[in-house]
Amino acid sequence: MNKTTERLSLTNGSEENPVVDVVNRRFFLRSAGLAAATGAFFMQSCVKDHDLGPGGAGAVNLGTGDIGILNYAYALEQLEAAFYIKVLETPYAGMTDMERSFLTDIRDHEVVHREFFKAALGSAAIMGLSPNFTAIDFNSRASVLGTAKVFEDTGVSAYNGAGILLENPTYLLLAGKIVSVEARHAAIIRDLLMPNTMSFAGDDIIDMNGLDLLKRPADVLPAVAPFIYNSIDASGLPKP
Repeated sequence: MNKTTERLSLTNGSEENPVVDVVNRRFFLRSAGLAAATGAFFMQSCVKDHDLGPGGAGAVNLGTGDIGILNYAYALEQLEAAFYIKVLETPYAGMTDMERSFLTDIRDHEVVHREFFKAALGSAAIMGLSPNFTAIDFNSRASVLGTAKVFEDTGVSAYNGAGILLENPTYLLLAGKIVSVEARHAAIIRDLLMPNTMSFAGDDIIDMNGLDLLKRPADVLPAVAPFIYNSIDASGLPKP
């Protein structure tokens, strides 16, 4: 993967917690250009129909229809971006230059994905979520890469499962472009954990037809819930 980003010092929802943001304006616009390549990212038509469904007190409501699905993806990208930012801020013991390079590129991609959804959703975007990484030992290679494997495999299956719920074909095409990148992340992480084993196409992530597995939001959100302090209300998402 080529490094095409510039690192900028920004904050992540709090002036007391500076993080490294890897998206400069040029790179963000180039990434957003994948929307332009498919026509345009017409959020206005979708925002007009935005309607928050009923939810529990204090829960982050994803919304309904395509907006809900885009917020669902935005929530997952927030989690992944925060994880890789933390990984690079506190490198695990023995991290090699190659591993650092791969993880840096993955972090850069995840931050671009996060910022893309945030900008595209505009006022319909959910709040910035608070990640809970207390169960992860960031000094342990096995803990970090094992968690990365869970996040990447889950992310690919989540996009696959959510894509069929989208009504706008432009959004579906965009999701397809992003999931192809997430699949590359998953392959790299699996190869770091189990080199030369073809694990990137393991039976645990590929079905009998040779296709990536898909998971519905109802299966994905409980799986990632331990890594997010916020409660997520997905009651308004489209049903298969």
